[in-house]
Amino acid sequence: MLKSAWLAAGLALAAAAAHATSDPADPAMLKLASTSGCLTCHHVESSPHRANEPLPIGPAWADVAARYAGVAGANEQLTRTVLAGSNPYASHWKGKANGLAMPPNAVAIDPVQARALVGWILALPAPRENSSPAQAPATR
Repeated sequence: MLKSAWLAAGLALAAAAAHATSDPADPAMLKLASTSGCLTCHHVESSPHRANEPLPIGPAWADVAARYAGVAGANEQLTRTVLAGSNPYASHWKGKANGLAMPPNAVAIDPVQARALVGWILALPAPRENSSPAQAPATR
């Protein structure tokens, strides 16, 4: 009986952790993003686009989290994109970002840091705006 109680408690903790959200103001993650150059193109929170202003270069990370919510392998896929860059012909951020592709960043951030940053991004709370992000691209 005691084993069952411990197992149930462990499963409850794991489920809670899987649905936890990141603090958008986490100082360690913001420092990593800043020193790695990520904040040059990306913002943490989404903001409504005004007709007379240009789109941001990269998508807001809250939009990334919303787009990839529940997508199997998202952390690995996005970590590869951070390190190796993205395909300019497969852009799926039309209307949300102005940049054609993400450049490779392996010289600015190591794989362990990139994985941690992507994990934090994917756990960010959903954007506050009323627009819904586009579909996540199919994985290969």
